[in-house]
Amino acid sequence: MTPPVHASHLAQLNVATLLHPLDDPRIAPFVEMLDPVNAAADCTPGFVWRLVEDGEGDATGLRPAGEDVIVNLSVWETQEALWDFAYRSGHLEVMRRRRDWFARHVKAHLVLWWVPAGHIPTVGEALERLADLQVHGPSPRAFTFASSYTAAEAAEHLRTVPPAQPEHAAGCARPTPAGESAAV
Repeated sequence: MTPPVHASHLAQLNVATLLHPLDDPRIAPFVEMLDPVNAAADCTPGFVWRLVEDGEGDATGLRPAGEDVIVNLSVWETQEALWDFAYRSGHLEVMRRRRDWFARHVKAHLVLWWVPAGHIPTVGEALERLADLQVHGPSPRAFTFASSYTAAEAAEHLRTVPPAQPEHAAGCARPTPAGESAAV
């Protein structure tokens, strides 16, 4: 196995409060975009890993932040790779229509942070980073695209964790499901 190209990877969590249940017809256009957008993420250069519920293709059934809140947790080689996917791909259409499906957040709903390459963040870790951002504002521990920090600036905040290589099969296959209990 070859070592990772980057010593650190960028983790991201975003949460969204549903206006209606996922099986409501008003949410159907969002649900219909899940598979194609997730497949695009899986094949995007710089993609490392994303959270999926065991036996599912996405994490919409996981509700660690509340019954009406869905979470998106992923890891990317660089901030640029995540930016390109979020703002220069089919994902942008989801973002343009987010007010059709999700409530406007008063507090921060997206957080970025650097992790050692090979570390897969848990949902608990991600929610803690979001809470840190909401309480303390941007810092090398928890930031946003608008207030970003480099991996070098965040290095003092990286916890020492044993590297665990995520499953990322060739051919853009879906990542191995990893719920809270399965995350490393």
